[in-house]
Amino acid sequence: MPGLTIGDTIPNLEVDTNQGRIKLYDYISDIWTIIFSHPGDFTPVCTTELGIMAAYASKFAERGVKLLGLSCDDVKSHNEWIKDIEAYTPGSKVTYPIIADPNREIIKQLNMVDPDEKDSSGNQLPSRALHIVGPDKKVKLSFLYPASTGRNMDEVVRALDSLLKASKHKVATPANWKQGDPVVISPSVSNDQAKEMFPNGYQTVDLPSKKDYLRFTNV
Repeated sequence: MPGLTIGDTIPNLEVDTNQGRIKLYDYISDIWTIIFSHPGDFTPVCTTELGIMAAYASKFAERGVKLLGLSCDDVKSHNEWIKDIEAYTPGSKVTYPIIADPNREIIKQLNMVDPDEKDSSGNQLPSRALHIVGPDKKVKLSFLYPASTGRNMDEVVRALDSLLKASKHKVATPANWKQGDPVVISPSVSNDQAKEMFPNGYQTVDLPSKKDYLRFTNV
């Protein structure tokens, strides 16, 4: 569907949350932020996801990343739901705000609508969408799952680490990369530049084409 996607600037919406009214730009400031939506309060998969997000909050904080949830119910419902979430995930607290969107307006502006899922009244529901937003307020990565499939939070952390790594160095992360593994040097970086930028050296894979584009290094 048309709407917010990678490279787009998110709108500076003013929204109600269980922690008060906020403007998105004020909340994000100049910090990486994960905005994630859920089909509804008091639903099974969403409860597990918000619980795991609470359990992983320290991992995101270590990386200097903020969290911002969204669900299509009101603030009162959110506050009651949080009790269930925290009971399901003992020792973890929901410290991040959750946007209230009972009129389904915010999910449309953030491109978080599931075109196939509707509630009992025929209203469209949010998809399991997750946008990783950079300090420049642009969407850097998006995950989109149907309501029936819960997210893998380890993959969210892995993808986030890749984005943070790429933002600091002219590198990309190969398939199945995880924190601590070698990265590949961007093709835009010449071999001479690579020697200066990566003083610990790099390894070029010998390929049948004899092209030296696959270069691994550690940063």
